[in-house]
Amino acid sequence: MSQYTTRCLIIGAGPAGYTAGIYASRANLNPIMVEGAQPGGQLITTTDVENFPGYVEGVQGPKLMDDLRAQAMRFGLEIIGGEVTSVDFSKRPFTVSVGNGQHSIVAETVIVATGATARYLGLSDEQKYLGMGVSACATCDGFFFRNRPVAVVGGGDTACEEAVYLAGICSKVYMIVRRDVLRASKVMQKRVFDNEKIEVLFNTSTLSLFGEDVLEGAHLISNRGTENENEYDIAVDGFFLAIGHSPVTGFLGDALKLDEGGYIVTEPGSTATSVEGVFAAGDVADPVYQQAVSAAGMGCRAALDAERFLIMSED
Repeated sequence: MSQYTTRCLIIGAGPAGYTAGIYASRANLNPIMVEGAQPGGQLITTTDVENFPGYVEGVQGPKLMDDLRAQAMRFGLEIIGGEVTSVDFSKRPFTVSVGNGQHSIVAETVIVATGATARYLGLSDEQKYLGMGVSACATCDGFFFRNRPVAVVGGGDTACEEAVYLAGICSKVYMIVRRDVLRASKVMQKRVFDNEKIEVLFNTSTLSLFGEDVLEGAHLISNRGTENENEYDIAVDGFFLAIGHSPVTGFLGDALKLDEGGYIVTEPGSTATSVEGVFAAGDVADPVYQQAVSAAGMGCRAALDAERFLIMSED
């Protein structure tokens, strides 16, 4: 077993983690990052990214993450492969285990930046069209489907918000809703029903997706198990999942305070968590915005908060 010691441990290798690594390295905290199962996070599965500052012509998601990684390593960030399997935040310095006891890391401060994963329907062909029509972020990818028909899966506030947003860009928006009602607030429901571009398909589920090289449509079933059961196809170029995200916090156990959705709770105006010396950044602590640029900004804040905490601890 290898043992490491650091002033700042960063868990997670997405925009928040890499940005925290840049700032922590420049502050001479000699940070170590455990990159996790999917270095680069959700952007690794994204094609064109046009809304991240600094890329005039846009950038491929993997390229963006490679650039952030290279920049962080340029300032001295040390990166360890593997996943964190357990943490001990009961006393400082903190102890973190990686893999099946492969590494043990002792850290004076910790930044948790493990992100969140989009929930998918579990269709056999869902991953086939990921980045080729299937997306879990309308604000990220909606622009690529301007003046084209799309579908949104879900019936909550997020699904309604994304449907309304897409209706301002796309030619047609189908809302695929499993139940016979929308779960969204009355205000959001009204916006959906008042928008002539949005067609709500109640009591409807998706059976499969189809298309040659890219998504061309979805095969649906309505009123399943009734005498009115009907299978049919809709032609869509974009298929947006809006059924929620799952923050990656399972490895924490009960070490930190989480909200009802499983997101890490931070103090208002800070990235500080319920344990002094432990900070959180990015989607794992942000159920609202969930954008790469906001995650990066939160990573900056977490590194600055960790640096200030160490300075105050030494006084």
